[in-house]
Amino acid sequence: MTAKAKCPICSKPVVHEFRPFCSKRCADLDLHNWLSDSYTVPGEPVSPHALPPDEDG
Repeated sequence: MTAKAKCPICSKPVVHEFRPFCSKRCADLDLHNWLSDSYTVPGEPVSPHALPPDEDG
């Protein structure tokens, strides 16, 4: 048996048009979570001084 994919936001069945989400609302909620820093990628904090200089000057 093949398991139906579930929306990562609300766990409803995925709708192909909005894959991997069930609706535009859940897709928009996910985008909001990324843009508002609700999601983070684990790692060590980086000091802005440790970054290489911009190529533009």
